[in-house]
Amino acid sequence: MSRAVKRAFKYRFHPTNAQAAELSRTFGCVRLVYNMALQARAEAWAERRERINYNATSALLTAWKKTADLAFLNEVSCVPLQQALRHLQTAYTNFWARRAKHPTYKSKRRSRRSAEYTASAFRWRNGTLTLAKMTEPLHIVWSRPLPDGASPSTVTVSCDAAGRWFVSLLCDDVTTQDPATGIVGIDAGLDSLLTLSTGEKITNPRHERADRQRLARAQRDLARKQKGSANRAKARVKVARIHARIADRRRDHLHKLTTRLVRETQAIVIEDLAVRNMVKNHRLARAISDAAWRQLRTMLEYKAAWHGRDLIVVDRWFPSTRLCSACGALAQKMPLNVREWICPCGAVHDRDVNAARNILAAGLAVTACGDDVRPQRGTSRTGQSSTKQEDPRAAKGIPFFRAGRMSRHHRSPARSFT
Repeated sequence: MSRAVKRAFKYRFHPTNAQAAELSRTFGCVRLVYNMALQARAEAWAERRERINYNATSALLTAWKKTADLAFLNEVSCVPLQQALRHLQTAYTNFWARRAKHPTYKSKRRSRRSAEYTASAFRWRNGTLTLAKMTEPLHIVWSRPLPDGASPSTVTVSCDAAGRWFVSLLCDDVTTQDPATGIVGIDAGLDSLLTLSTGEKITNPRHERADRQRLARAQRDLARKQKGSANRAKARVKVARIHARIADRRRDHLHKLTTRLVRETQAIVIEDLAVRNMVKNHRLARAISDAAWRQLRTMLEYKAAWHGRDLIVVDRWFPSTRLCSACGALAQKMPLNVREWICPCGAVHDRDVNAARNILAAGLAVTACGDDVRPQRGTSRTGQSSTKQEDPRAAKGIPFFRAGRMSRHHRSPARSFT
């Protein structure tokens, strides 16, 4: 089986001086238009309790271009400016739906420098890409080919803090959904990045720790430079390059790991970790951030959707670590320094492997009885626990605790896994 999906292919490119200057102006205009539209919408709501939509901000943009102070907005392509207004509309839609916080202003130094071009603002011809307001095509480093016959529908150009230029091409692609069997439970950790219910442990590479001395030395050099000087700008780029190296290696490792998991198993069970709350622990914040558990889950979500897999998310309040996977007894305490423990029933447990097996059992309970989608501390929406909703013989060996929830993006009817 195969499935048509929208997929972005990201490449490095090396702009000429004229192209870099044009793109830098575009980035500044996009940031300005976004901030002005955000201010207009915020003022309209504060003064008149009026919600301004995309059409109203688009009309404001036309009026801004006719003023003497903002006439320079006509020098760049109008498409990235309109796309900035659409992005602001999306941000407000998510805010009204309570999926995100209120939009904030873009900063010149901290915000991502990017511009989005639709099909009317670029020319794709014989594998060359030419953006609006430019006479020469971009010099793209084709690290991998595009799908056969693919033509980009949207192009996003960006520049990171290390001074590297990237272009992202959004194309139609076809992903194969090869058949797979089995279900695996995954416990995320720090010593071992992932522990599978099969007993396999995947070592945590700790990319940030490997470059910590280089990063500290570069940051000390940056602190010694005078603010506003050219040497400080060079030192800042050196720090950014080290951060980029760490992020690239981490992302590459997570891509390889998640691709392997999705291709080998039909269903994956993970925990709903509150990473934002966990990084408030100042002793573990650096290690948790380096593990990138949230990025790992995001990759699993969209790759599972591509390949037709099921991603089951167990409720964060499920006591997977303190629960005996053999008899279902619940330990009262389980400090972090306890890596192995013995249950009163005589079973000897590795802390991480036991947690992964309990997560797997919770995932089986979800597939057997269709537990609620939303994470709740008590029972499900039906008022019964997972084990009470199914036949007692089917629940044999599954601990009597609320199992968890199926990911809202990949929930499917119950099936059997072998």
